[in-house]
Amino acid sequence: MRASSHVNYYVLCLVCWILLGITGVSTRSHSLVKRFNGLYTGPYFDHNPTNVTAQLGTHAYLPCKVRQLGNKSVSWIRMRDSHILSVDRTMFIADERFQAMFVDNVETWTLQVKYVQARDEGEYECQISTEPKRSHIIKLIVVVPKIEIVGDRDMFVKTGSTVTLKCVIKQSLEGPFYVFWYHFDERVLQYEEGKGKREIRTERANGDTVSSLVIHNAQREDSGNYTCSPSNLDSASVQLHVLNGEHPAAIQRGIGSSQGGSRALWWLGGAVALSSSRGERLLALTLLLAAAFLAHALTHVLARSGGAAAR
Repeated sequence: MRASSHVNYYVLCLVCWILLGITGVSTRSHSLVKRFNGLYTGPYFDHNPTNVTAQLGTHAYLPCKVRQLGNKSVSWIRMRDSHILSVDRTMFIADERFQAMFVDNVETWTLQVKYVQARDEGEYECQISTEPKRSHIIKLIVVVPKIEIVGDRDMFVKTGSTVTLKCVIKQSLEGPFYVFWYHFDERVLQYEEGKGKREIRTERANGDTVSSLVIHNAQREDSGNYTCSPSNLDSASVQLHVLNGEHPAAIQRGIGSSQGGSRALWWLGGAVALSSSRGERLLALTLLLAAAFLAHALTHVLARSGGAAAR
C-alpha cells in the first residue's frame, strides 16, 4: 500500500507538471498572437515624415515611430557618410548635439539635433535590426535666413535730420529672440540714458523680421559703422555719414578704402544728395560728370602706357 501510494503521488505530480507546461505554452503563444495580430507580424514603421525642416541655430527633431518592436533594436544612421549615430539609446558620435530619445507611450525613437548647422542638412536613416533590415529615411532641410540693411552700404544725411536704419531678416521660420544694434563696437541700447535720441523698433510682418534703429537729431558724432546683429544669425552693417552741409570731404574716413578716383566720385555723389538748392545740385552734378570723365581718361592713359611698357 505504501509503495502504491508513492507511485500515485509521483504520477499526480507528473500530470500536474504536464498540465502547467501546456498552460504556460498556451498562454505565451496567446500573448504573441495578440501582440502581432493583424497585417504585420513583426516590427513596422507607422506614419513617419519624409522631410523635417529646421532653421539654422534651432533644434531639429526627426521622429521614427516603430510598432511591435519586440526585442529588436532601432538605429539612426547619417546617410552622407554612413556614420552610425545611435543604437537604441546608446550614442556612437562624439558630437554632443546629437541625441536619441525614446517615448514609450507613442513608441517613437526621435533623433534630436541641437543648434542645427548648415552641414547637418541631408538624409538620416532610421533602421530596425530585422533580417532583412527595415529602414525609413528622413531628409533634414536647414533653412538659412537672409539678413540685409535696406539701402546703400554708405548713407549720407544732414545734421539735425532723423535717420532710420532698417534691418530686414528674411526666410526665417521663427523670429530671432533679440536684435542688437552696435555703433562701432559699442552696443546701442533701446533708449540711451541722458540722450533720448536713439530707439529700436522690432516687428514681424509677412514672415520677415524688421528691426529699425531710429536716430533723432543726427550729429557728426553719430557718424560711423552701425551693425545689426540678430541672435544666432550673421550680422549686417551700414556706414552712416552725417554732414554739416558743406563739402562732403568729411566722409573720407568712412570710404578711405576706396581708390582715389572712386573716392572723389563718392564725395561728389554725397554733395548731389545733400544739396539744398537746384543750382547747387546742378553744379555738383556737373563736377560729378567731369570727375567721371577724367577718371575714365586717366584709366585709358594708364592702360595704354602699361601696354607700351609691356611691348
